[in-house]
Amino acid sequence: MQIISVYRFSKPTSTPTDRPWKLYDQGRALFSTTATGSADGGNEDDQKISVTFVDKDGEETQIKVPVGMSMLEAAHQNDIELEGACEGSLACSTCHVIVMDIEQYNKLEDPTDEENDMLDLAFGLTETSRLGCQVIAKPDLDGLRLALPAATRNFAVDGYKPKPH
Repeated sequence: MQIISVYRFSKPTSTPTDRPWKLYDQGRALFSTTATGSADGGNEDDQKISVTFVDKDGEETQIKVPVGMSMLEAAHQNDIELEGACEGSLACSTCHVIVMDIEQYNKLEDPTDEENDMLDLAFGLTETSRLGCQVIAKPDLDGLRLALPAATRNFAVDGYKPKPH
């Protein structure tokens, strides 16, 4: 099933390519399409993957994460202490996680330059480090295991743990 929205402009316009949807120029009307179902007929919103967070003491917490949700959001919804001081705006490194399985790490999209810049500031950086706000649940990541570093570098206030909105 697809939802199609129609926008009318006095003349054709262009839009940035970094948007999650695309506008298609059809003369004077621009169409936005968003897929709402997966190819197998299931609804992606109903799909969940299993993710295990391992804290600094080795304690494991396994949760179910809806496909499309970031690991930062999932951690906050499940009371897992993953800071996220910038609330997922890619402006800090406090949601640093370590992917524990190299095969799972290789299934992730490559980090952007912006993410790599923030990772350079992370405490305990490893070869499989990522920012939790940039790791998005998808079906082939089922069974993902993420280690939480022993500390974070929050330059705003030492020891402050923001509460998600």
